[in-house]
Amino acid sequence: MNLETPRIFVAATEQNAGKTTTSLGIYSLLSPYFPRVGFIKPVGQRFTQFQGKSIDEDSVLIHETFQTQTPIEAMSPITVGANFTRNHIAGKDNDKLVATLMQAFDRASWEKDFTIIEGTGHAAVGSVFDLSNAKVAALLNSKVILVVPGGIGRPIDEVSLNRALFDREGVEILGVIMNKVQPAKMDDLRNFVGRGLKHLGLDLLAVLPATPILAQPTLQEIRSNINGTMVSGPNGERNRVSHVIIGAMSSANILGQFRSGSLLIAPGDREDIILAALAEFNAGTAFAGLVLTDNHLPHARIVKLVQESKLPTIQTSLDSYTVTKRINSMTVKTLPGDTQKIGMIKQIFSKHFDLAPLLEKLGKNEASPESRTEAPAKTE
Repeated sequence: MNLETPRIFVAATEQNAGKTTTSLGIYSLLSPYFPRVGFIKPVGQRFTQFQGKSIDEDSVLIHETFQTQTPIEAMSPITVGANFTRNHIAGKDNDKLVATLMQAFDRASWEKDFTIIEGTGHAAVGSVFDLSNAKVAALLNSKVILVVPGGIGRPIDEVSLNRALFDREGVEILGVIMNKVQPAKMDDLRNFVGRGLKHLGLDLLAVLPATPILAQPTLQEIRSNINGTMVSGPNGERNRVSHVIIGAMSSANILGQFRSGSLLIAPGDREDIILAALAEFNAGTAFAGLVLTDNHLPHARIVKLVQESKLPTIQTSLDSYTVTKRINSMTVKTLPGDTQKIGMIKQIFSKHFDLAPLLEKLGKNEASPESRTEAPAKTE
């Protein structure tokens, strides 16, 4: 196995803590110094069809964002689909999984200056098929960054718990990144969490602010989540939803609810509410869109008005309660081509993450000739 390429394993204490955001942010910071950066997500649980293969969504994001010169299947060697765990327990062919993983890492790191490895969930995820995050990090001879959510007591407790498994596998944790912190609390948490981690012998590498836009789903994500179809305004699928309105009031009362980023959820036969929303949209209120539930559509004349206005509208067979529940429990991901979110992540890491201490811990001084590839010259 490749032991020469510098590498870092991005892990977390819980699901959706910000591993992909961290991987993308660190990748963007490394690129000027290590133009040939590799990426691999050894075990993926959320995957899509890409180039005719089942590929982890985060691998597709990194591949599309940075135009990685790596075979996509090497970036996502193991995807946990239906019956994967059951079949593994029945067959218990761990040697085959390990061989697949090691070969993929070698391909992903071929002629690379640096490789980022992204984990899945907390340290123990994957243990059921003998490939926990800690085990994978050990197999790939990688040191680890742990990503934790904001707070003091619980994050430090969870770092200690996760660290036990990494320690058991002989994997070193280089430090901790605290993500999704309210800006007003950043200095206070940097102080107290930094001191708390010091008691564990760990460094706090960065504190990253909570950024509302990163948690806002797009209409495209919502449509997929509720098995909906676009009735109108397909160009609005990238609209972000920051506020949900339930169409359970009179049309007169609902008018005051609309604002930028609002999504109205209403039965398709509530024509009074639909017309009120249409009037508000035509008046210039840039709300995100409309979801028509219960598999109903309004009268054809109203559908035509909605389509002519290009008001983004989704139809679904689900009821309003189920739609609202699904939206509130969604895992919001950064999608390929979402230039606004991707740009914001790059800015956050540029401002709040100092790459030098991490490289120093890895024995790679970013300013040294032997580790720094010539960065592109800046233009005025």
